[in-house]
Amino acid sequence: MDTVRTHPDALAATRPKRRLRLDAWTTGSFAIALVIAVPLVTVIFLAFTPNGDIWPHLVATVLPHYVSTTLILMTGVGGGTLIIGVGTAWLVTMNRFFGRRVFEWALLLPLAVPSYVIAYVYTDLLEYAGPIQGMLRDIFGWTNPRQYWFPEIRSLGGAVAMMTLVLYPYVYLLSRAAFLEQSVCVLEVSRTLGKGPWRSFFQIALPLARPAIVIGLSLVLMETLNDFGTVDFFAVATLTAGIYDVWLNMNSISGAAQLATIMLVVVLVLIGMERLARRSRRFHHTTTRYRTLPRARLRPVPAALSCLACAIPVGLGFGVPAFILSRHAFVNFHQSATPNFFGFAANSLLLSSASALLAVMIGLFLAYAQRLGRTGALRSVIRFASIGYAVPGAVLAVGVLIPLAGLDNAVDGFMHATFGVSTGLLFSGTIAAIMFGYLVRFLALSFGTVEASLGKITQNMDGAARTLGHSAFSTLRRVHLPLMKGSLLTAAILVFVDCMKELPMTMLLRPFNFDTLATYVHQLASDELLEESALGALAIVVSGILPVIVLSRTIARSRPGQNGTPGETK
Repeated sequence: MDTVRTHPDALAATRPKRRLRLDAWTTGSFAIALVIAVPLVTVIFLAFTPNGDIWPHLVATVLPHYVSTTLILMTGVGGGTLIIGVGTAWLVTMNRFFGRRVFEWALLLPLAVPSYVIAYVYTDLLEYAGPIQGMLRDIFGWTNPRQYWFPEIRSLGGAVAMMTLVLYPYVYLLSRAAFLEQSVCVLEVSRTLGKGPWRSFFQIALPLARPAIVIGLSLVLMETLNDFGTVDFFAVATLTAGIYDVWLNMNSISGAAQLATIMLVVVLVLIGMERLARRSRRFHHTTTRYRTLPRARLRPVPAALSCLACAIPVGLGFGVPAFILSRHAFVNFHQSATPNFFGFAANSLLLSSASALLAVMIGLFLAYAQRLGRTGALRSVIRFASIGYAVPGAVLAVGVLIPLAGLDNAVDGFMHATFGVSTGLLFSGTIAAIMFGYLVRFLALSFGTVEASLGKITQNMDGAARTLGHSAFSTLRRVHLPLMKGSLLTAAILVFVDCMKELPMTMLLRPFNFDTLATYVHQLASDELLEESALGALAIVVSGILPVIVLSRTIARSRPGQNGTPGETK
């Protein structure tokens, strides 16, 4: 018999409220949240206490262009990723055609390619001196650009296309997971009421998947807002590029903070819209009966079109870049594999590994503190500590560097006045500054993964361990950690890969003469040396493939009672 599940809010209202206990776990959580809040508070403080009079100049000259370009970029990328992500997710989830099993995981592969890397590849391929236009001129006898029209890759439209190709997996990932969780009974009822496949999709399946789709789209828009490498390479004036320009070229940290505040407002609006979209309209499954999805076998023509629709984003978003980078890396291996390259690779590996380990440890601490406390105040504080992922790297860089520079000055002044010794830069302009920025930005990834894993462990285990005399820490070490090894590794991998790809924050916070693979590749590509940068770019792409595999396996197992579909076309 079908049942309607009681909403969690109704259950929460009947539970007795817990009092906030100021133990080590709660105090530590509040302290972490306070430290995480420093960059955001610093940006807002600098924006409202400007030093200089650059804001009227920005408003009168470049600010309208920054804002309009950023909004157009976000609209274009959001629309493109929505169409590709939702469309391909529905095709591979609800239909059977040749290659479907391959496309299930292959559609996630572009997630491993940073947007700035794919921008470098397609610029080399499609620009006037590139092989595509050269081949067209040879075939048709054209001699100059005035004789034919070809889309300009280094443009706002080119940036939209590049980001769409690598960001649509966010929407695909969450859409497919939502489609897999839907009950077959609901879809079959719509068919018995006379609704065809398309009407069932738009009126039943799509509304049920709407919350997941909106979350995926929000992630896409935040990543678009965070991008620096692509817009800088294509000379597209967005707010992120504006922060970099105002800070370093105009030498105005207060102006950069004011631009960063605008970006922060945009991010908060996106978060608010996402939550409002989920709260204003709620969709619930009214059945607990699940069985293997009865995927429809498509006829030859629709099957071929479906295969093509899935192959194009995979080929353009991963296949073409991977092939070109591999060819350049192989041909120019001896020129690229220099001691400097291996030094930059070591910098990336050590920095990303240390940051991932730190993020997982703190994420585990916060998730377990929330499990022990379970109070509204503690939950709110911990949620605030994990908001950094929604904030663009350029904004966080501004907020990280200023307080660290102030701390350096305070320590140096104290040491000089007391002992006559100058300490120099201990925090700002060091690896510690980059790691702190990475922690603030990517803590949400580790916390979310660990929180989900802890949620699968029954509270009865905690009670049993405590009755046997184990403390909270001992219970975590002896009971929870052995059960969470896989999730902790997944969290570390996700943070590691994002740190490997992070460009704007690394460029603004890195020490003098310190490069990672991301900054090294960006510098070479900016100097039109794609062949020399190919080995580094390929290394970044390869490092991103492992989490793609993890994510693919996770969503494949997300459907209750999923046992596979025997005998289906592969």
